[in-house]
Amino acid sequence: MVAAMTGRIIQTEADIAEGTAHLARSCPRMAHALDLVEAVPLRRREDGFAALMGAIVSQQVSVAAARAIWARLEEAGLTAPHAIVTADEDTLRAAGLSRQKARYARALAEADLDYTALRTAPTDEVVATLTQVPGIGVWTAEIYAMFSLGHADVFAPGDLALQESARLLYALPERPRPAALRAMAADWAPWRAVAARLLWAYYHVAKDREGIA
Repeated sequence: MVAAMTGRIIQTEADIAEGTAHLARSCPRMAHALDLVEAVPLRRREDGFAALMGAIVSQQVSVAAARAIWARLEEAGLTAPHAIVTADEDTLRAAGLSRQKARYARALAEADLDYTALRTAPTDEVVATLTQVPGIGVWTAEIYAMFSLGHADVFAPGDLALQESARLLYALPERPRPAALRAMAADWAPWRAVAARLLWAYYHVAKDREGIA
């Protein structure tokens, strides 16, 4: 069964509510953050090739630029593995991919990942599998497990917004490094993915209140 292998899967707003209630009971600072945010969003996404391809497209560009590139790829019929593998570099670059991203896209398409099997794999296995593909780092793999697979107890300590949000919420002297934030996040188990959602929501509130760039 999925639950036996992966732990709790976040599927609905009720799961988010259960997770935030647990966090608020366990930590006064999480309770404070929850009081300030309007909502903690579900943010579930589809899994599969397109999700990871989209993550590659989004690397080091704005959200608007990523959307524009993805629209060009869709228009050119370049959002499926076979299409990527058979396209030459000039075609991929004409659709908006850099030379490096075109190489990553082809590596992903050629990896022939078993996306169905990943749905029932534990988080560590998901991360280990995905990070074997050039262009897929730990952050991308953890985000995929969090939002595309719905793992409730995964965290992404390499995320700068999470680091800054933790600094603000816990009045830390500086942003915690990934290893330190991962250690902090251990206290938020088994709802670390909900803690991440809450921290992102809190970051936007704090940014608006304090003019954080």
